[in-house]
Amino acid sequence: MPRPLLLSLLAAAAALLAAVSLTLGPAHLPVVRVLAVLAGGGDRVARIIVLDLRLPRAILGLAVGAMLGGAGAALQGYLRNPLAEPSVLGASPAAALGAVIALYFGFAAAVPLLLPAFAIAGAVAALVPLLLLAGSNESPLGLILAGVAVSAAAGAGIALALNLAPNPFAVAEITTWLMGSLADRSFADVAIALPCVAAGLGLLLWDARALDALSLGEDGARALGVNLRAVRVRLLAGVAIGVGGAVAVAGAIGFVGLIVPHLVRPLTDRSPSAVLWPSALGGAALLVAADIGVRLIATDTELRLGVVTAFLGVPVFLYYLRRERALWS
Repeated sequence: MPRPLLLSLLAAAAALLAAVSLTLGPAHLPVVRVLAVLAGGGDRVARIIVLDLRLPRAILGLAVGAMLGGAGAALQGYLRNPLAEPSVLGASPAAALGAVIALYFGFAAAVPLLLPAFAIAGAVAALVPLLLLAGSNESPLGLILAGVAVSAAAGAGIALALNLAPNPFAVAEITTWLMGSLADRSFADVAIALPCVAAGLGLLLWDARALDALSLGEDGARALGVNLRAVRVRLLAGVAIGVGGAVAVAGAIGFVGLIVPHLVRPLTDRSPSAVLWPSALGGAALLVAADIGVRLIATDTELRLGVVTAFLGVPVFLYYLRRERALWS
């Protein structure tokens, strides 16, 4: 499919889904009332519902989904591993641990910017050893196992925080946040996430052509003049900043970065640079669609977004794990 057409279709799908999300919720709002609010009018109740509750949720769905989709595509291109994505490699769980530490000790309540800062630090702590392994030409299986180990360590830290939480309300708050959700978010959360996502995606897109060169192997990339150390640092910073900011406001949402690149790759020339933008737009569309789904499924309490994306992503992960196992023998 021609690249401009693909990007246009994905952008239109994301925008349409975001518009639909503004009409959905416990209080049904017809399209006419939503449009009136967006045009600067509308009644007071509709303005509160749309501008204070649903618009931040839609914006965050687009931003977080774009970051997770772009990060998955970049990591798959850099590591030349179809199973690479932030949650599988431990970046998202480690970012969640950093955010839980900020919440548990009250740092986030004292200084809100410390929440994304701790999440970013957690993601960096997870990705540094993995990228060092990649630089040593470690096998895909080794990287996945290292990611599992990082995720297990992050999970143990989170479990410890839950076990030592001072009261049951703190446990409930941390547990609910860990399942991932965009509900009850405000423009304060948007102000935290958007700069992180913009910086993260910018750093990933900076090295799109270098990722193409890496498809020839590290020696081939060096022969083409690619500074692998600089690429690695920018990739680390981009994934850590973007995923850390996304996790800080949305909680642990996994597998978006695994699903989307595999869906869009057949529609491109399959080079890493050609997959980056479509994956970001596709991730935005997928996460907003999943967020619409959690509101449409009839349950006593609203499903958590991280649960839905896990159900979507685990079969995809198992499929590619099975397909790639021949390479690990």
